[in-house]
Amino acid sequence: MKLLVVTSNPHKADEIRSYLGGRIEVEDVRLECPECRHDDVGEIARYKAEFAWERLGKPLIVDDTAFCIDSLSGFPGPYAAYVFDKIGNEGILRLTEGKGRGAHFQTAIAYADSNGIRVFRGILNGRIVEARGREGFGYDPIFELNGRTLAEIPLEEKSRISHRALALRELHDWLLVEADL
Repeated sequence: MKLLVVTSNPHKADEIRSYLGGRIEVEDVRLECPECRHDDVGEIARYKAEFAWERLGKPLIVDDTAFCIDSLSGFPGPYAAYVFDKIGNEGILRLTEGKGRGAHFQTAIAYADSNGIRVFRGILNGRIVEARGREGFGYDPIFELNGRTLAEIPLEEKSRISHRALALRELHDWLLVEADL
């Protein structure tokens, strides 16, 4: 089976390819999809999948990720990329100084084909810490899981345990039944 991954982020494409490699051929496609504003990353991913399906007409996935800080009522949530571009990890560390640092990532992956759109989700709980590590991207250096930041975990391992991996596992299991892989 061939599956298009619609993203402008090569790191995401690498993680998805690393997870789904094998019976599913993954090809990344750069297509600028408009993003609707919504508090639910699943709805954002669904909207992008509808847009991409209308233009490409082939089985595809898109994803959207939220980075949620418990002490900040879930901020930045689905606006994580914008906030990262504006204040980076240093800004997040300043915002959470003296506050609880519990946080989670939530990824929604929307799969689109001629039968419609289906959304799969993954949530990874952890906490914010001072930056460590050289792997990954974005908030990975400040997000700790079981004593290591995501930036301290090699891609192959991260591709098995991340929020994206949890959503991909749901997608993969569904495809095994639906596409008879």
